[in-house]
Amino acid sequence: MEVRRTVQVKLDVTDEQAGLLHETIDEFLWAANYVVDAVWDGEWAETRSSVLHEQTYDDVREQTRLHSNHVQSARDCAIDAMQSVVGKWSKGEYASLPTFTSRFCDYNQRNATFHNDHASLSTVDGRIKADYVLPDEDRDTPHTEYLQDDEWEQTGATLHYRRGDFYLHIRTKADVETPEPDENGTVLGVDLGVENIAVTSTGVFWSADELNHWRREYVKRQKSLQECGTRWAHESVQAVGRKKTGRFEQLLHRVANELLEEAISNGCTVIAFENLTDIRDRIPKARRFHEWAFRQLTSYVSYKAEEHSLSVEQVNPKNTSRRCSSCGFTGEANRPSQDTFRCQSCGYENHADYNAAKNVGYRLLRNQTGGEGGAPVGVRLNSGMLNANGLQPVPNSVRAGVHAESQVS
Repeated sequence: MEVRRTVQVKLDVTDEQAGLLHETIDEFLWAANYVVDAVWDGEWAETRSSVLHEQTYDDVREQTRLHSNHVQSARDCAIDAMQSVVGKWSKGEYASLPTFTSRFCDYNQRNATFHNDHASLSTVDGRIKADYVLPDEDRDTPHTEYLQDDEWEQTGATLHYRRGDFYLHIRTKADVETPEPDENGTVLGVDLGVENIAVTSTGVFWSADELNHWRREYVKRQKSLQECGTRWAHESVQAVGRKKTGRFEQLLHRVANELLEEAISNGCTVIAFENLTDIRDRIPKARRFHEWAFRQLTSYVSYKAEEHSLSVEQVNPKNTSRRCSSCGFTGEANRPSQDTFRCQSCGYENHADYNAAKNVGYRLLRNQTGGEGGAPVGVRLNSGMLNANGLQPVPNSVRAGVHAESQVS
């Protein structure tokens, strides 16, 4: 089975090399924005790669010093972004034309060569040798396996410039032996939220208390430092940002690992999430941070699942929080409060997030079978009901296994 991984590595470059990389990024972004202008003529969006190649390739080559593969990558980035915009337009949603400002540039095997401790990167003025800043050899990190193991092939990378440093996000792939999946396709439904970062159809809750606590703390620290206005404060803001990202990524990796353990221990072969498109519109309390956290968690689960022959799918989230997972009745009144689900038709009552998690799993099975009947049998569930009075023995309900994050002061 082919498995793909991306590993981030910091680069050690001289001032002269940094200048060339900056110039390359500038021209790459100019090329991507040039293609966006060609895509949209005011009335029609042309997103066919072959047509845009004919319209833009020669012009971009003449007006930049980019390697030919950089020109093609910039065009592909513009097309991908524009297709997302066109998709929203087709649904009647507002979306502005994409503008590329984030400092990045894409590389493939034709304009970059990857080694164990450095990469040779094409720039607007020849190639440079960019050394990797690697962790100590005695530390167990992804770099050792994905960059230095011959079984893993480096297929490309994206160069990013953040907070004064250059980073390569190197894409790798390898053929990995994995166990054969269970023939009985059993789904683990997962609901994502602000109060509980994840809830499964087996009734396991991962509280978002720690995540939300540290988000508030870091926002206060950064705001206080920004008000100082000094260079020291600016550097401290950047340091706080790095620490914040590292802490959150570590927490989300832990949740992802425990989600996989839950799926494996229950014999599941598929993990179902709701589609994250426009998730902040569906969850009033969700902020941009929460959307980032949901996407990170889903991404972590997806690539970790490959090693266990599990698949990860996304389903349409419409009405998963309002539909009764017991009888199928859908109504706004079914959700009297943030954490309570009470069906107005059959009387089924449970925690709202758990009800939604079951519906996420059910929807995947209905999509696969085309049926809209009662609850399919292929969604992994448990028994017991969690409410203000404790655990109550109600069929198809939440069990007591709640993953609470560590206490915060």
